[in-house]
Amino acid sequence: MAVPAGTWVAALGAVGGISAISLVGGMGLVVGARTLDRYLILIISFAAGALLGDAFLHLLPEVSESEAGFDLTASLSLLTGVIAFFVLEKGLHWHHSHVPHEEVLHPVAVSSLVGDALHNFVDGAIVAASFIVDPALGVATAIAVALHEIPQELGDFGILVHAGMTPRRALLLNFLTGLAAVLGAVLTMLFANTADLERYLIPFTAGAFVYIASTDLIPELHKEPEPGKSAAQVAFLLAGVGVMAALLAFE
Repeated sequence: MAVPAGTWVAALGAVGGISAISLVGGMGLVVGARTLDRYLILIISFAAGALLGDAFLHLLPEVSESEAGFDLTASLSLLTGVIAFFVLEKGLHWHHSHVPHEEVLHPVAVSSLVGDALHNFVDGAIVAASFIVDPALGVATAIAVALHEIPQELGDFGILVHAGMTPRRALLLNFLTGLAAVLGAVLTMLFANTADLERYLIPFTAGAFVYIASTDLIPELHKEPEPGKSAAQVAFLLAGVGVMAALLAFE
């Protein structure tokens, strides 16, 4: 199936913007690590809400409204999304533990860059697939991906600098891994089949988003038990869901 030119422009524009988020680590140089740490947990809360909102308010309803509906195939695709990201993270944790520490580039930095590139490739494919199915769905998914990229890229930048890189080199390598999203988008649009995207990739994406929100982001929120801060986290998480709910008005 040939993807319309307008979809190419919209999808690549969105993915290009998401790739540019890889430079957000530079914020740490501008505002200072202490200020950044103070607000990062609220950014994580908002991102978790946006991912859950996109999965349950946009992606899964899109599958349910498709010709095949939310059948066993869609359910298995969703489960595959959860398991695939679990396996990916298991592999990265294994790499952290087993790569020799004598390497010139710290193994933690290598793992971070490889994992980030794979993650960005999948993100690009997800955003492109969503635009192919429905432009409004593409916008919602791009926003959700962008919001969870911000805390991820801040964390990746910190890992690279902690591993001994200069901030400038860390920003450059983060940006290069961010471009993997463009490759994922291009390949998805070149080999697109709308029926397969709705039947397989969209529920896979929902599973991936639920996994990222529930295992990577939300556990970070539980590390701060103080009632006032916890209330703020809940408020920002609900705000993330609210943004995704508000986007339903444009579909």
